[in-house]
Amino acid sequence: MVFDCDGLGKMYRNGTWGVRELTLRAGEGVLGLLGPNGAGKTTLMQMLATLTRPTAGTLRFAGTDVARDPRAIRARLGYLPQDFGVPPGLTCFELLDTVARLKGVRSRAAVLAMLEGVGLHDLARRPVESLSGGMRQRLGIAQALIGSPELVIVDEPTAGLDPEERVRFRNLLSEHAGLKLVLLSTHIVSDVESVATQIAVVRQGRLLAFGRPEELVARAAGAVWEAELPAADLERLRPGLTVAGVVRGNGSVKARLVARERPVPSASPAAASLEDAYLLLMRE
Repeated sequence: MVFDCDGLGKMYRNGTWGVRELTLRAGEGVLGLLGPNGAGKTTLMQMLATLTRPTAGTLRFAGTDVARDPRAIRARLGYLPQDFGVPPGLTCFELLDTVARLKGVRSRAAVLAMLEGVGLHDLARRPVESLSGGMRQRLGIAQALIGSPELVIVDEPTAGLDPEERVRFRNLLSEHAGLKLVLLSTHIVSDVESVATQIAVVRQGRLLAFGRPEELVARAAGAVWEAELPAADLERLRPGLTVAGVVRGNGSVKARLVARERPVPSASPAAASLEDAYLLLMRE
């Protein structure tokens, strides 16, 4: 299943471009979309989910033009928007069973198995409106994955989840990504670091970088440093530095810094991570 776009753009009525001149091609697996809030990630996903039409360029999934044949895409789609609204008056089982039937799945066992997969099997009879924010998000993930869709789009799926739930979600996503394409949008690097087979970094609607995680990390080789210096010096120098992490001691700090050139005289080279590579892209 291949997702590709060529010169893709979306302009809103106020003249603002949400996505502009975006070209990429991704194969099966998990495509992580990384970028700050307002980078255009949600706009791209809404176009692929057939919720809005491109202004320019083309967008295809498995050879099907998304704008010309949206029904064909919807029949193969599982979608979790950033704001997952839940109708009142239904239990968790009833809501998931309704979505499953719309997708052609009429198996009570399949619905219960999916609830168990997201840790809600004990709450199958619980009214949806009584769920916490994190529980609702888990239910949203379940409705996106039910029926094993070929294309799964999840926008900021770990919002409201605690660390244990985030790990469970990443494992669940990996298990469902073998024979289909999953688009995972987030501004949290760790959410895609362990599951993404390819990563696209976007900012202000444009593509900054695209490739396998290890390829993006390789771009940051030689641009990551560690330095120990007085806390007051770090605060004085911070406006001109890109700080990836700080460990504070007695009056001094150990700082992880991202820069093409040695940022402070005491800095020594360090191995790069995906988060370092992301910070470097944002800096440059």
